Amino acid sequence: MTAARLRTRLAAVAAADRAALIVYLTAGDPSPAATAAIIGAVADAGADVIELGVPFSDPSADGRAIQAAMERALRAGGGLVSALAAVAEARAAGVEVPIVLFGYYNPIFVHGVDGFAVAAARAGVDAVLTVDLPIDELDELAAPLAKHGVGVIPLIAPTSTPARIARVRALDPAFVYYISITGVTGAAFDLAKVGADRIAAIREATGAPVAVGFGIKTAADAALVAAIADGVVVGSAVVQCIASAPAGTEAAAVGAFVAELRAAMPHAARPGAAS
Repeated sequence: MTAARLRTRLAAVAAADRAALIVYLTAGDPSPAATAAIIGAVADAGADVIELGVPFSDPSADGRAIQAAMERALRAGGGLVSALAAVAEARAAGVEVPIVLFGYYNPIFVHGVDGFAVAAARAGVDAVLTVDLPIDELDELAAPLAKHGVGVIPLIAPTSTPARIARVRALDPAFVYYISITGVTGAAFDLAKVGADRIAAIREATGAPVAVGFGIKTAADAALVAAIADGVVVGSAVVQCIASAPAGTEAAAVGAFVAELRAAMPHAARPGAAS
């Protein structure tokens, strides 16, 4: 089974009757050298899963905050290789929180899919999410990764049809990422547009836990989504926290923010949630 560590963590979270806190970071922001320490701080603060974004020059799904973070990371020398190195460094330091490598297919394709699969597994990556690789083409990445025990995380949009959602089940993902809006990361959040019925339908169709992302910025937002979803993804607000922290204090600042998010997501039974 692929992504065993990720599945184990999500099963433990479900058994505790709460939603998973999934925290997005941009690898290489503010510098490649700082990334492993920031991963460690986020893990210590209570993140259940970390999504580590690979900096890319054309992040079409991302809003201003993450675009700026990727630009800073690229200027600092960040990229796919350094992102994998940061994962390996974090694992060597004892971080056991599951890590999903998050990004775009171009860097993986240029690196070579088979070589990437080997490198990702060796570094300690649990799963990979590529926002621009649709389910029609996902097998070309999923199959090489599966050989090395690494999973893929599919995206589902508000516009995804029941037929396309049903196709996700064949991938047997550790979880699916539901985009809460038809827009980019960091847009305004509206719980009414997420819909508990929609989450339940996706969970039923895919047979997988459902994490909701895009637009969730505050502890209050996280608490609202945690009541209906299996996971809550916070990205742009985390990236902005890092950007606004004085140099050298980024890990401490983001750790405090993540702890605030985690405290807002108490143990509470959620009707229909995956278990």
